[in-house]
Amino acid sequence: MTSFDLSGRRALVTGANTGIGQGIAEALAAAGAHVVCAGRSSMDETLERIRAAGGSAEPLKMDLSDPRAAAGLLEGKARRGEGLDILVNNAGIIRRADAVDFPESDWDAVIDVNLKAVFLLSQAFGRAALERGRGGRIVNIASVLSFQGGIRVASYTASKHGVLGLTRLLACEWAAHGINVNAIAPGYIATANTTALREDEARYRAILERIPAGRWGEPSDLGGAAVFLASDAARYVHGAVLPVDGGWLAR
Repeated sequence: MTSFDLSGRRALVTGANTGIGQGIAEALAAAGAHVVCAGRSSMDETLERIRAAGGSAEPLKMDLSDPRAAAGLLEGKARRGEGLDILVNNAGIIRRADAVDFPESDWDAVIDVNLKAVFLLSQAFGRAALERGRGGRIVNIASVLSFQGGIRVASYTASKHGVLGLTRLLACEWAAHGINVNAIAPGYIATANTTALREDEARYRAILERIPAGRWGEPSDLGGAAVFLASDAARYVHGAVLPVDGGWLAR
């Protein structure tokens, strides 16, 4: 067994049906974890891919637009003895509009899924881990927009700044209890959330030219970072944010 081996551990990944969440779920399963793939959409494709590779996974219907209900599902699993060792807060949505025209409804929707749900799920996970006394790992998906402003994505930028701050706060409170809370900051990844950018030829080209690696990222590029932060290899890593951005932030 290596320090990156996740055999015998149970992980929950939100938004695991596609994109970054799917890539992370596959990587955790390949490292030996049993992965609970959570979200409101069908997880069939992710489950098939994990099982075809010899991994173990199950679906969990979870609507993160209702963060309290989502957290209640985690609490219910803990009460039934189905506790988790790893929580990956990946699910996120984005809304685009100029700040002067940004609808309040879009602000609320993004903050609920991207930030409030992250806190309430982490809170439920933390309570169970503290009661169990065995520690655990939380990996939050932040963004390069946790460090930058971006344009036309006011609520997304605010939420991702919040995720980074929350990661550090929870790390400070829980590190002494063996609960590692860290984050990954993806750069520009080819997912549904970036479809509008990739379909805008000028914007796509401008972004690509700024990425030192010379390409947009793929969901699978996030897998190794997630396995590291979820594993014993990162047992003394608390409150860190690991950019996986092709060098975007270094530019």
